[in-house]
Amino acid sequence: MISKEELQNITESILLSEKDNFIDKTIFFVEARVSNDNRMTINIDSFEGIKIDDCAKLSKLIEEKFDREEEDFELSVSSAGLDKPLKVIKQYQKNIGKTVKFQTVEGEKFKGILKEVSEEGIVLIPEKSKKKKKNKDIEQKSELTFEFEHIKQVKLVITF
Repeated sequence: MISKEELQNITESILLSEKDNFIDKTIFFVEARVSNDNRMTINIDSFEGIKIDDCAKLSKLIEEKFDREEEDFELSVSSAGLDKPLKVIKQYQKNIGKTVKFQTVEGEKFKGILKEVSEEGIVLIPEKSKKKKKNKDIEQKSELTFEFEHIKQVKLVITF
C-alpha cells in the first residue's frame, strides 16, 4: 500500500523540481490523503489560482512515479477548495486581507480580517460584534494574535 508520506514526498519533489518546468512554480502542496483501498487524493493551491490543466499535469507526473503492475490505485489531484480549512502557512499568506472565521482548540470562535502570518501564528483584526459579549476586552482590541498550536480550524468567509 502507498503511504501518505510517500505520496506527499513525491508530490512536493515534483512541485519543487527544476526539470518539470511546465508545472507552475507558484503551486504548493496542501494535503495528501490515502484510503485503505489506495484511493489517493492530493490537494494543491497557488497564489495565482489552480487551473484544471495544472491538476492534470501534476496527476500525470505523479502517476509516472508508480507502477500499476505492482500496485493498483486511484489518483485525484484538485485545488484545496475555498470552503475547506486552511492547512499550510502559504494558504494563510495567500489570504492576508481577507475575512476568515476560526475556532480555537478551547472552543472560542472569532471572525475578522487576516492581517499577518508568521511561522508561529496569525494576527486578526476582529469584526465588531453586534451581540453583547461576555468578555468586552476581546471586542475592544484592535488586533488579536493566535499561535497555530491554539487554532483548531480557519476557513475563509466567502462573500459575493
